[in-house]
Amino acid sequence: MSAELPLKSPAPASPGRPKDMVKRAAILQAAKDLFLSLGFEGSSMDAIAAEAGVSKLTVYSHFNDKESLFAAAIEAHCEHQLPSVLFDLPEELPVSRALYEIARRFQGMLQTQEAIELNRLMVAQAKQNPQLTRLFYNAGPQHTQDEMKRLLQQAHDQGKLDIPNPVFASEHFLSAFGGSCKQLLRNFGLESQSDANEDEEYAREIVKRFLRAYRLG
Repeated sequence: MSAELPLKSPAPASPGRPKDMVKRAAILQAAKDLFLSLGFEGSSMDAIAAEAGVSKLTVYSHFNDKESLFAAAIEAHCEHQLPSVLFDLPEELPVSRALYEIARRFQGMLQTQEAIELNRLMVAQAKQNPQLTRLFYNAGPQHTQDEMKRLLQQAHDQGKLDIPNPVFASEHFLSAFGGSCKQLLRNFGLESQSDANEDEEYAREIVKRFLRAYRLG
């Protein structure tokens, strides 16, 4: 009987070529532009691929479906406007400075036409496509609140502020901007201009009051 040949070990799987981040960025930008101009239902993966200057196969190599692409586009927009690094709190950084920087960046993001149009789009979609609205909420507002909570937890752990409930405190801080009368007027299209001096004064006042509310002792 002939000796059995030793079994060959399977060849290790190749790691594959890293996805082209430039193409990914182009896809995300194209998706955001089309979702805003045509709505979610009116934006096909074919149209997004054409707008980005890539093949549909390339789009699907990055994103499984239109829903995941939509969520990623929202996350990318938020990360561009409010980078995660803003919510890191090194020991040497005064919490007042961190809060003011977040306040101004968050305020600026809410005032962009993109943010206002996205907000209107999601309100319009809320009844007919609640799953899409949930994707938007998780990728945008919820993500921002989670990051804010992370920063406030650091401030509490470092003994810079007394924040026993960072979830409540993060909502307290962010809603001072998202729920302001000025912002509601912009969302409703009743006011389009912003006053930089007024915005800065408002941000400083909110930070000052927040620090007073959560100061130690």
